[in-house]
Amino acid sequence: MKRSANRILTTHAGSLPRPKDLLELMDAKLWGRPYDQGAYAKRIQDAVAEMVRKQIECGVDIVTDGEQSKPSFNAYLIERLTGFEPVATSEERVAARMKTDEARAFPEYYEKYFAEHMCGVGPNRPAACTGPIAYQGQEAVRADIDNLKAALNDPSPEEVFMPAVAPGFFSNQYYRSEEEFQYALAEALREEYLAIVDAGFILQIDDPSLTRLYRTEASLTVAERVRDAEIYIAALNHALRGIPAEKIRYHTCYGINEGPRIFDIPMKNIIGLMLKVNAQAISFEAANPRHEHEWRIWEDTKLPAGRILIPGVITHCSNIVEHSELVAERICRYAELVGRENVIAGSDCGFSSQATFTPEIHPTVVWAKFKAMAEGAEIATKQLWS
Repeated sequence: MKRSANRILTTHAGSLPRPKDLLELMDAKLWGRPYDQGAYAKRIQDAVAEMVRKQIECGVDIVTDGEQSKPSFNAYLIERLTGFEPVATSEERVAARMKTDEARAFPEYYEKYFAEHMCGVGPNRPAACTGPIAYQGQEAVRADIDNLKAALNDPSPEEVFMPAVAPGFFSNQYYRSEEEFQYALAEALREEYLAIVDAGFILQIDDPSLTRLYRTEASLTVAERVRDAEIYIAALNHALRGIPAEKIRYHTCYGINEGPRIFDIPMKNIIGLMLKVNAQAISFEAANPRHEHEWRIWEDTKLPAGRILIPGVITHCSNIVEHSELVAERICRYAELVGRENVIAGSDCGFSSQATFTPEIHPTVVWAKFKAMAEGAEIATKQLWS
């Protein structure tokens, strides 16, 4: 994994908006309507090439495929793993989300939010484990790898990463214990992790589960929730065994995009868990107003030797384009605490974690944010290397 040895490098969390015509083909496939399979595969390939080109044009150094082939985490699990199936309707999924502390505190806001932004392509029904887990996504991950490699022509990026989902707080209705479930899930996902690393890409572990500690059983203390999280982090490290840490970056975020977010778990409660993951770099939210102040954690938390921070310096939860000078300020805060070579500028989260016709951040704004990040990195570089 490259470091910011001579200048501040830039990257982002992974997902990018899909083109409308690709979404239409994806929607038809997921709903079981007739569609042209050849045209669908070709449109994904072209979309990946377009996303890579735009990232590079906007000054992103470490690029990915924008997850153009992936509709959602639920669809991802059902497609690539045996043992998972839909267990509820989309309406039941929304109803369950309306029972969270956040939604109960702001019911009027979230009723409108879910109506506008939870209608992604396809049925997008919650998946649960109902049988033995095994990996069956060989063809899908190979297509993702081939599409990304084909897009890396001229100009070429500094480096390339590919995201894959982490084991985590997915629903288990089959295995006798949570630990048995987590290790079975991790062992299956390991095949995808190895394929990505063997292809020569940096593996990014996408983990929205870690920040759900406050969404589990309300009677549990933070210490008890941390204990539960340690089970799946141990399972994740089991899946990563033998893969050099310098080939891995770990990303966690808070799931919701634009919203009050007053129940987000403080980073101070999970930083110890994040640093237990066998990954050289950690990527996290640091630009939105609920988390920007948390840079001060690194005044007291020592970054382990060899590790890299990828703080979000642009956010996925606002259509406001950050000023390049603010981006530079955010970068320098971290660089001054942990060392300039140990910081890569990133985004809080992905800009379309779920494939949807109505992404919260308009696609044209995403590219403007990337340009602002690159400009801010240039400013920070001049300040830090002067």
